[in-house]
Amino acid sequence: MTRLLPTGTDASVQRTDDPVVLCLDDDATREVFAALSSETAYEMFQLLTEEPATPATVADRLDTSIQNVHYHLENLAEADLIEVADTCYSEKGREMNVFVVSEDPTLVVLGPSDDRVHLKRAFKSLSSVIGPTAILLAVADLWSRLLGSE
Repeated sequence: MTRLLPTGTDASVQRTDDPVVLCLDDDATREVFAALSSETAYEMFQLLTEEPATPATVADRLDTSIQNVHYHLENLAEADLIEVADTCYSEKGREMNVFVVSEDPTLVVLGPSDDRVHLKRAFKSLSSVIGPTAILLAVADLWSRLLGSE
């Protein structure tokens, strides 16, 4: 097992209260769906939501090749779902990136981009009062009301 020598920075992610809202008619939404479409990529994303990890750690935990991990990490990073939070060094002195989920939460809305401003405003007001799970439920309720009013 590889031992890591951290650089001393904190690799944890502090989530912001300002979500990235992706709507169905955004090109970025396609990138997110494409990046998460494989089971391996989805498992990698789930792992990185739990803790920061290097590509070697991800490969070990998911029992896959380092090349496969690099491919999916690149796709997840291009979709802005993950980012490099730190650099550490292996026992052999090799520099390795430590990946985490992106700082800004991403909300994918299956509706037009015209609704983005209203959803962001609602999310901001709710986030100061209630926790993340309740926010997702509230956004789903808000969305169903918007659809029901048309």
